[in-house]
Amino acid sequence: MARASRSLRDNIPPVPGPKDLVDRLPGGLRGRLSKIGASAKRTREDISGSIVRNGWPTSVRGRSLAVMNSVFLHLHPIRTRQDAIKMTYTFGLGGISFFLFLLLTLTGVLLMFYYIPSIDQAWQTMNIIKTEQPFGWFLRNMHRWAAHGMVIMVFFHMCRVFYTGSFRAPRQFNWVVGVILLVLTFLLSYTGYLLPWDQLSLWAVTVGVNMVGSTPPPFVGDLVKFFLIGDFTVGQNALLRFYTLHVIALPLLLSIFLAVHFWRIRKDGFSRGLTFTSRITDYGDTRSAGEKAAGKEK
Repeated sequence: MARASRSLRDNIPPVPGPKDLVDRLPGGLRGRLSKIGASAKRTREDISGSIVRNGWPTSVRGRSLAVMNSVFLHLHPIRTRQDAIKMTYTFGLGGISFFLFLLLTLTGVLLMFYYIPSIDQAWQTMNIIKTEQPFGWFLRNMHRWAAHGMVIMVFFHMCRVFYTGSFRAPRQFNWVVGVILLVLTFLLSYTGYLLPWDQLSLWAVTVGVNMVGSTPPPFVGDLVKFFLIGDFTVGQNALLRFYTLHVIALPLLLSIFLAVHFWRIRKDGFSRGLTFTSRITDYGDTRSAGEKAAGKEK
């Protein structure tokens, strides 16, 4: 019985593969399929070659080319001092701040699908998000705590830069950009505070705009207050203006200054992160990282 089944298996013809099927086609059709296959292979090689142009970096030149030809890796200098990127020196505060900004952007876009900027529906839609939408409570709390975390991380990042002397030449311009980013972060947090339209946010923003209205001289404070909320009291105009600032104007400005901030880091390089004495000795050196590498005189 076993011998009969074995002989039966031996007599079953093998399943033809794709190459065998192509070989059995007529000559003209086989030629056209061959041309299509060759064209698809060239296209695949062109696409992969345009993405990864230099292969795996196995040398200093290869690593430099990999950095210069990548939009993401190009944000960082090609070479950095090892002591300048120690975790105990930077604490990763800038990277954490940027990650929280990306998280806020993602969760904010998702919340915009359900939120309605109207004084009659704002609180109701926030309550629906937290109680009825699947994982809405998690999404809203993630956005809220990420906002608190970004304010704290950006402030700590500024303190770290200040206390390590990283704002000195040639990074004075980037320090100014960082101060602008800190102010924009505060404004993003403040404008988002009104959007739930509950008693806490309503009266907190009312107190804030009244403080702005008290700016001397009186007509200047009143003008700024009216420009900020679009009315004499916090109402529909204020909610709509804060919503527009929170989801469009301020994130766009923050993204622009972030790009400038990263560009200056790329040009100026990381701060040295050495001893206090070495920073004092190098205080008069105003050359950029590229000028130092080229050996340009002070």
